[in-house]
Amino acid sequence: MATFTFFGGKGGVGKTTVSSAFGLKCARAGLETLLVSTDPAHSTADVFDQPFSDDPEPVEGVDRLHAMEIDPEEEVDRHRQEIRRQLGQQLSPAMVNEISMQLEMAHRTPGAYEAALFDRFIDVMRDSDPYDRVVFDTSPTGGTLRLLALPEYLEKWIDRLHHKRKKSIKNFERAAIGDRQARRMMEGDPILARLEERKETFAFAGKTLREDAVFHLVLNPDELSIRETRRAVDALEESELDVAGLVVNKLTPAPDPDEDGRGARYLRERVETEQERLAAIHDSFSVPVVAQIENRVREVKGDLLEDVADELAIDPAAATHASEPS
Repeated sequence: MATFTFFGGKGGVGKTTVSSAFGLKCARAGLETLLVSTDPAHSTADVFDQPFSDDPEPVEGVDRLHAMEIDPEEEVDRHRQEIRRQLGQQLSPAMVNEISMQLEMAHRTPGAYEAALFDRFIDVMRDSDPYDRVVFDTSPTGGTLRLLALPEYLEKWIDRLHHKRKKSIKNFERAAIGDRQARRMMEGDPILARLEERKETFAFAGKTLREDAVFHLVLNPDELSIRETRRAVDALEESELDVAGLVVNKLTPAPDPDEDGRGARYLRERVETEQERLAAIHDSFSVPVVAQIENRVREVKGDLLEDVADELAIDPAAATHASEPS
């Protein structure tokens, strides 16, 4: 099975550019690589000037690199239909209709994307054997953290449901048809079987994320991005997830020394402010800075993507850990 690299951060910091560049870097290093976008913005197609779908497709002009884009809306609908199908096998039509109404409302709530994406997310991890590296361009930080927190919370929740279901079967069936038959009903109960299946799924996800995955956070040199990154590092480390490095993106290029117009003076002041923030990032984070990437005038693709890949001090050959910062 592959090892997994995640690039997270708040919306707009440049996760797609950085994750695409690292995917390219891995492929150039001879590793079979899959780049996965779970971000609703889906800019991966723009980076490579090529449409992608829910299935891995070769990236044109780049050997050993495949990419896919997971559509959150489609996953929410697929998730809802799968739950409805499973309930239809286990409950009466009247109960299914009532629960379907609840499902419709539940899938409109915040967090529905994360819950629906999670199964697809696990499918990708389980089907990763053809690849050496799987690189995730994740959704913005808040949603990603909710997604990654699901294994621990849902596993405990399923344990409680499992206990209540067993107790319910035991009490009801014993009263109705006797102790011996109750045990046979419990052994063949489809809801218990489904809960066991889900528990194993979440246990797999939690183990994989802790043992075979590494996380990098992308941030910009502004106070809001720095604060959110600090919260993200704390939350990931609290969940025992490996935060290997920070990528500081969209740094302002300094003007030439002989430039002295209004624009040049503005750029120098901006660069000075960003350098102060960059120094604070180096000093105050326990996580190393593995890249400092300047803003580009043009969209980052083609040769510019190659340049960004070269600026990432992350060793593609390392299984789960970033190299030392430059």
